[in-house]
Amino acid sequence: MNGVTLVTGGSGFVGNELVRLLRDRGERVRSFDLAPPLTTNDVQGSITDAAAVAAAMEDVDSVFHLAGVAHLWVKDRGVFDEINRRGVEIVVDAAVKAGVRKFVHCSSLTTLVGEKTPIGASTADESVRLTPEEMLGPYPRSKLEAERIVEAAAAKGFDAVIALPTEPLGPGDAALTPPTRMILDFANGATPAYIGCVLNFVPAASIAEGLIAAREHGARGERYLLGGENTPMRDLLAEIEKITGVPAPKTKMPYWVALAAGAVDTKLVSTLTGKPPKAPLTGVRLAGRQACFFSDKAATRLGWKAADWRPALRAAIDWFAAEGLLRKTVS
Repeated sequence: MNGVTLVTGGSGFVGNELVRLLRDRGERVRSFDLAPPLTTNDVQGSITDAAAVAAAMEDVDSVFHLAGVAHLWVKDRGVFDEINRRGVEIVVDAAVKAGVRKFVHCSSLTTLVGEKTPIGASTADESVRLTPEEMLGPYPRSKLEAERIVEAAAAKGFDAVIALPTEPLGPGDAALTPPTRMILDFANGATPAYIGCVLNFVPAASIAEGLIAAREHGARGERYLLGGENTPMRDLLAEIEKITGVPAPKTKMPYWVALAAGAVDTKLVSTLTGKPPKAPLTGVRLAGRQACFFSDKAATRLGWKAADWRPALRAAIDWFAAEGLLRKTVS
């Protein structure tokens, strides 16, 4: 590619990995992020600033849109719509006007699970089509509405694809997004009970590779689920205990008890204190569905497969230790 590759959210957890991989490939990369630039090619700015986004599109050949609010709870729920939906609208509009050749939008597995997804075991892939009204909280609703914006542009001829990563894992998640925060709390013995859910982790570097594969091989308007191994919570807890020596919680909390606790924590305690809930209600509702995700389409159409999540877990816990986030030293 002769033009610039733009990565919005390039200083984030997955964005940082993506920028590194693209530069290793010899591409001219421009990161667009709220964080201060790390190189002279990077630009500091917000995706809600249409003028800044338009300027960042100069000489851009392809765009990876990763910028957004990745937390399940924020004090002002309007932020989800402003950043995750309206921000995408601004970035897509600027990319279309700039004549961008390829656009990869990074969405979320949470758009594949909704009100009608049964409590208990279920399965999902990118063929699941839900409505914003079916989403289990304001975060997934904003992500699904963003997908609709990208799909509408693709229907008009814009070469855009949608990637839906599952839960990123590895070192360097400075924002402590929900999967990372959950693992940190277990590693510190700060969570006395757990919900019997199914998790699906993918190393952040693998997600970055999947995003590049989506650009190279993805078909206009298509969605690709980038998932890994479906892992019961008890298996994750056993791995954390093995690495840290911290005993895993033994109490398995019934879903309805967790739901009630999440509702009180999110709607009452966090509203009064302004502090993030220990277990956001959206997260509890998603966990209760126990969905297993399958990425056959990404394997056959993109030639992509996730790496094992276990080394990434070890690397994440080592990073916790290096950052002083662990209460106990890991050997």
